[in-house]
Amino acid sequence: MLGKNIKRIRKKKGISLTECAQRANISKSYLSSMERNVNHNPSIQILEKIATVLDVDLRTILGLDDKDAKLPEHEWIDFVNELKRTGIDKGQLHEYRAVIEFAKWQKEKDDLG
Repeated sequence: MLGKNIKRIRKKKGISLTECAQRANISKSYLSSMERNVNHNPSIQILEKIATVLDVDLRTILGLDDKDAKLPEHEWIDFVNELKRTGIDKGQLHEYRAVIEFAKWQKEKDDLG
């Protein structure tokens, strides 16, 4: 799923495999292995680089739909309370978004595998 998303977006934007890899500062073979789903566990840093090159949100790369972000009200309240307990305020949330999305993607991938 991840590799297919990257390849689909890259081709749609008219960016070659070589160009995408160079701009993301990763090897062409590494990107190719991701697109062919040989590499199933890229780091969040690599995914962020690719998302930046492709000019898309990390959620798009991960194949997460907006509907996935909707939690029942009580779960949002529990989540916010947990953030407060850890000392994170709402002004810092943007700093953690990519990590949260990556963790969610990995969990969904593990659930499928």
